[in-house]
Parts: sequence; C-alpha cells; structure tokens
Amino acid sequence: MIHHVGSVSVVVVNWNRRELLRLCLRSLAAQTAPALEIILVDNGSSDASAEMVRQDFPDVRIIQNQDNRGFCEANNQGIAAAKGEFVALLNNDAEADPRWLQSLAEVFEGRPDVGMAASKILVHSDPGRIDKVGHLIFLDGQNRGRGSGQLDSGQFDRVEEVIWPDGCAAMYRREMLNQIGAFDEDFFAYADDAELGLRARIAGWGCLYAPGAKVLHHRGTTLGLQSTRRIQLIERNRILLAAKLFPWRLLWLNGILYLARLIAGAVAAARGRGEASKFQGLKGKLRLASGLIQGTLSSIPLIPRMLSKRWRFRSQRRLSGSQVCRLLWKHRISLKELSEQST
Repeated sequence: MIHHVGSVSVVVVNWNRRELLRLCLRSLAAQTAPALEIILVDNGSSDASAEMVRQDFPDVRIIQNQDNRGFCEANNQGIAAAKGEFVALLNNDAEADPRWLQSLAEVFEGRPDVGMAASKILVHSDPGRIDKVGHLIFLDGQNRGRGSGQLDSGQFDRVEEVIWPDGCAAMYRREMLNQIGAFDEDFFAYADDAELGLRARIAGWGCLYAPGAKVLHHRGTTLGLQSTRRIQLIERNRILLAAKLFPWRLLWLNGILYLARLIAGAVAAARGRGEASKFQGLKGKLRLASGLIQGTLSSIPLIPRMLSKRWRFRSQRRLSGSQVCRLLWKHRISLKELSEQST
C-alpha cells in the first residue's frame, strides 16, 4: 500500500531535448505531492541538457551516459538507482499535470495485485485529443494506444483495467520489477513497454488506468513519425514480443495476421487514412516498405535469444496459454481501427 507519494521515484530519460526536458522537470517540480526523488538518465546528449539540469534543477539526480543507450537500458539504469517502493516513468517530451503522481499512486491503494498504472496521455498541441489511455494489441504483436486520436469527452474518465501502461507516463511497483525484471534491453526502444507489461500480466500482475493522471505529450519527437528507423524498430520488436511471450497456438497464425494487417493498411492508405498514408508518394511508400523489410530481417538473429528468454520465464508464468489468449483478445484492437489509426 502507498501511504504517501514520497515512496515514489521518478525516472526521466533524455537525449538532446534540453528545452522540452526543462518543461518536463518544471511539471514534476509543481506536483501537489512531490516524489521521493527525480532521476535523470542522460543518453550522451550534445545539447548541454545535463548542464542545464545541474543549474536549474539542483535536486535532480543525474546519471550521465557517454552515448545513447536507448530507452530500455537508460530506464533500467534509473530503476536500479531508484529508492522508492514505486517507480514512475515520464518521457522528456511530456509535461505532467500537478496531480499526476498523486493520481497514479491512488490506484495502487488496497490493491496488492496491481503492479502497473497507466496515465491519461493527451496530445500537447491539441490537449482535448487523446494520445493514449493504456494500450490495445493486434494479435500479430503490433500494439497501439487505446483511444488514440479520439476527442476527450469523458469516455475514459473511470478507473479501469487496461492491458499495460504506455512507458511515456507510467508507474510500476518495485516488488513486481524485482520479481520479473525491468525492460528487455534487446528492444532498445518501441514496444518495450508492451513487452514488460505483457510479461507482468502473464506473471499474474494487474494494471489499472488512472484518469486523473494527466500528461501532455509532444508526439514523435524522438525519431520522428516518418522515420524509417522508427518503423524498423516497431516491426522488429512486435516480432520479438510475439516470439518471447505469445502462446504457441497464436504464434502459428502470425504470418497470416501480419499479411492481413499489411493489406488493410494499404487499403486505408489508398483512402488517405492510417499510418501508411503519412508516407506520401512513391519515395515515401518505398521508405515504409524498406522499414518493414529491415525490421523483419533484423528480428531474425534475435529470435533464438527471445526463445531462450521465453524458456527461462516459464517458472514465473501464472497464466495459461488459453488465459493469455483471452487477455489479448479482451484488449485487442480491430483490424479496421488499427489500419485507419495513426500513431
């Protein structure tokens, strides 16, 4: 049970986003219930981010890397250094509402089986529009934000179960992380929160969404929404996620489901909708195809490692294959919604 928000550590990972980071840290300084500590993990920034923090936010603890170690390893550094019973993550391109930490902490009260809490993440440039309120998943391993793109009209204003939180703004129970481990560093970035969240669910931990935990998010500032590298990582990591955690009965269908997603995406793009429609013209479509192909090919050398991790994780499984299938089905995103939604 959380008796006070002072038992929460906050980890912020940064790479060359000094001015956004400044706004992020200001929002943490304005929390109605301050955290035990704020830890900045700087991934070798060249824009004097760390120097700015030392000068303007002297109470923030800094872990300074010499190079960009990615979202996963940097967050793991912060989690390992954190002293709190609970660890909250906040992206450097996000600004938290003053009651963010308090609202996240409240959903853990009296619920020892809850290991994760999700925030209401809104689009910074359009605060009345939802970025993510938890996640949904397509059964080939691709995941998307729940409610993404919808106007916020109160439809997500109740505490409720979600499959896992978005790593942009989330809170995790230390006991859970000690039991199952933190982020899988083979993922580097993208789908890392999905892997950790699904692994936690399979191990028997729950996840709740806290509607009062509001965050404004500058979308696509890390690699850019049309980055080929971003597409490559997303595609690679959805394969690794499935190989590591999906029930075998679902894995056999992966190729068919993937093909169905590609066809639906192409149809949506022809109508000017969905992710693929952002890659305009022949050059844009070739970049998208290149990212998908590179992602698939780059996953192949890592699949044996994922299968090894799958084997080692078996002793921590609390859900059967059938139960995992039901969980994924309950929190699925339809093919139509997936193909027409933009991340």
